[in-house]
Amino acid sequence: QVQLVESGGGLVQPGGSLRLSCAASENIFSFSVMGWYRQAPGKQRELVATMTTGGATHYADPVKGRFTLSRDMAKNTVYLQMNSLKPEDTAVYYCNAYRTGWPYWGQGTQVTVSS
Repeated sequence: QVQLVESGGGLVQPGGSLRLSCAASENIFSFSVMGWYRQAPGKQRELVATMTTGGATHYADPVKGRFTLSRDMAKNTVYLQMNSLKPEDTAVYYCNAYRTGWPYWGQGTQVTVSS
């Protein structure tokens, strides 16, 4: 069974940075797409950023220029570097992976941006 384990969330002041990690239990190249979604209180889960097996990235408009995806193949880990954080970035962030059309989700990690 595929497991995705997130880490790196926490409380940060506006303008600060955090790096989220998503460690997969299997080779990340077995997934066609990996990425991050987030869900704020009272809102629907929304896409943040994704990366294909080939390395192509897509970012949601609210995070473009501030968030960056990367991966470490040796560690089967995907990272989300979040800079210039804003209060509206506050949410539970979920790691996501797709394989043969089936989605896998992590348990989520809380990110709170507040002074």
